[in-house]
This record gives sequence, C-alpha cells and structure tokens, in this order.
Amino acid sequence: MKQRYLEVTFRKGKPFAAYLYLPRARDAQVARTVDEGNGVHVDLDGNGTPMGIEITAPGVVTVAELNAILVKHGLSALEDKEWAPLAA
Repeated sequence: MKQRYLEVTFRKGKPFAAYLYLPRARDAQVARTVDEGNGVHVDLDGNGTPMGIEITAPGVVTVAELNAILVKHGLSALEDKEWAPLAA
C-alpha cells in the first residue's frame, strides 16, 4: 500500500469503528499491537513500524489526539481531507 486511508464502519448512521491504513510493504504482517488509550490501538510490524491504527471509539478520539499518536510514531499528521469521514 502506497498511501494511507481511513476506513470507517457505521452503525445506525453513526461511526462505530475506524481503521487508518498506513503505507506498508505488501508482505508486512502485524507482530504486535500497542494500546494508546481512548480506544486507539497501533498495529506494528516486526521492526516496530506502524502498519495501521484501529479506532474503536471514534466518537471519543479527536483529530488532535490521533495526530499526536501519529507524530509519536514518526508519521505526519492527518490532513483535513483524511479525517473528513469521521468529522461528518
């Protein structure tokens, strides 16, 4: 995967869960998951490189919190258009 994208699952018209897919090698596999609090979990490969971010409580997590997690893991903050599916 070459670019990141956000996939949102809705239930009764409201965001139920989301997953931010991050760029990764085709054969990369999740080796461990880190709990970042507020229902956010970061999937890491065997080298500790983030592969994706699971958001189990999208109504609780702010874009500022998610951006802080991305920066903490050496990634750039989300652009407004990337966050738009959850902001709707």
